[in-house]
Amino acid sequence: MQLTITGHHVEVTPAMRAYTTEKMQRLERHFDQVVSVDVILNVEKLDQIAEATVNAGGRTLFATDTAEDMYAAIDGLSDKIDRQVRRLKGKLREHHHVKPSQLAPDNE
Repeated sequence: MQLTITGHHVEVTPAMRAYTTEKMQRLERHFDQVVSVDVILNVEKLDQIAEATVNAGGRTLFATDTAEDMYAAIDGLSDKIDRQVRRLKGKLREHHHVKPSQLAPDNE
């Protein structure tokens, strides 16, 4: 998994980078087809904003979270994106195929 962490109007400290990396590693535990994760940490006035774009299983997932503390925003973001990844994994695993015998009733 390729992880990119950038900051807009905020310096990404080694502690924030390590915390974000640790939280995003959870995605690989749930779904092994995660190709890349792009995280943007942003500050607008008093709001701390964390955004993530995840490329996994041929799909692109996006989530954002806002909090007063950057670490809380990263926590909320990781929960949201983790929920989306688990849902995608479930969709890809369940193929709801219909057997040909179920398409037309037998008139015998």
